[in-house]
Amino acid sequence: EVQLVESGGGLVQAGGSLRLSCVGSGFTFDDHAMAWFRQAPGKERERVACNSGTYYAYAESVKGRFAISRDNAKNTAYLQMNNLQAEDTAVYYCAAPNYGRGRCALDDNDYWGQGTRVTVSA
Repeated sequence: EVQLVESGGGLVQAGGSLRLSCVGSGFTFDDHAMAWFRQAPGKERERVACNSGTYYAYAESVKGRFAISRDNAKNTAYLQMNNLQAEDTAVYYCAAPNYGRGRCALDDNDYWGQGTRVTVSA
């Protein structure tokens, strides 16, 4: 059974930092793309970062502030978030493809974690 478990969310003041973690199991972690998405109240889900091999992609809204990384030995992906702003408040999800292991264009048919909430106070 594939599992993705996020942690590291919480409440932080604007300008602060958080690092989210996502531990994967039940699949070959090191040859799968890993992505981070977020969904704010009343808004659509948005992909914020993805790593597939040497390919990295970021949403424009987080470029220069967020960084995705991974430790394949620990089956863990990370999202370092710096200079957080109120508009970054959302539930953050990690995700991985269930086919086409290098894909970053993920949807509901792929693997998803349960989410971790990030709240940024102004």
